[in-house]
Amino acid sequence: MLLKKNFNQQTINGVQDGNGTVSFQGVQLNVHCFVVDGVLIDTGSASLEKEFHPFFKQQDIDQVVITHFHEDHTGCAAFLQNELNLPIYMSKRKLDYCKKKPDYPMYRKVFWGKRRPFQANPIGKTFSSRHATWDVIDTPGHAIDHLAYLNRETGQLFTGDLYCQEKTKVALREESIPTIIASIKRVLTCDFGDVFCCHAGFLKDGRTSLQRKLDYLLELQGNIINLHDNGLTPSQISKALFPKKYPITFLSSGEWESMHIVNSIIQEYKFINQ
Repeated sequence: MLLKKNFNQQTINGVQDGNGTVSFQGVQLNVHCFVVDGVLIDTGSASLEKEFHPFFKQQDIDQVVITHFHEDHTGCAAFLQNELNLPIYMSKRKLDYCKKKPDYPMYRKVFWGKRRPFQANPIGKTFSSRHATWDVIDTPGHAIDHLAYLNRETGQLFTGDLYCQEKTKVALREESIPTIIASIKRVLTCDFGDVFCCHAGFLKDGRTSLQRKLDYLLELQGNIINLHDNGLTPSQISKALFPKKYPITFLSSGEWESMHIVNSIIQEYKFINQ
């Protein structure tokens, strides 16, 4: 099995950015992790552990904070805990899950590797680093335990997978688009400048980028509800709004699919109006 891997690092406004890329059968996925003021935000994937090791060892890290439990964000957590003796903090919602051998589909193991168990501590509503206090912002939707982190001193916001890309075309089966909309709205009430996304990297104009994503999702939500009210089935709505089929849909056997966007919006709409 031939995986193509690449790793780059750079410094952006005082933030150390490590970016690993994995390619397989025409699908390329990447993940960033960031270090600032002694804090490592997310750990990359187990499949890229050898690529991330030198980056971690170059940094002066006091603690690790994780945005959510997915294996591309927690894959090197065991190394950081066992080899570098670093404390790890994350939402309490998935602490027990991360202590155990994870259960996720084979295609994700191909891309992201097999995440080893690790033991994290529950993070509070705020935490402190060397020179700053950080706000911990609850931002579920992509994952039930998803968090964003805001450095009050610098105004730098680390959004995990809240942004990823402006125009969402496919979603995980368990994702909730209405919940993501609420999470973006919550983040936009905060006072922040720079935005760092774990897949898109540094967003040059982060607030505008997040606002554009929110506007896109709100328009998409309105279109889906309108088509639903006009009698179209979820399958018909998906075909009308998302005519293109993406390689990740076939590779994931439908775990990533445009239909999940439609279903999450209709389910929430029905729940509100029942």
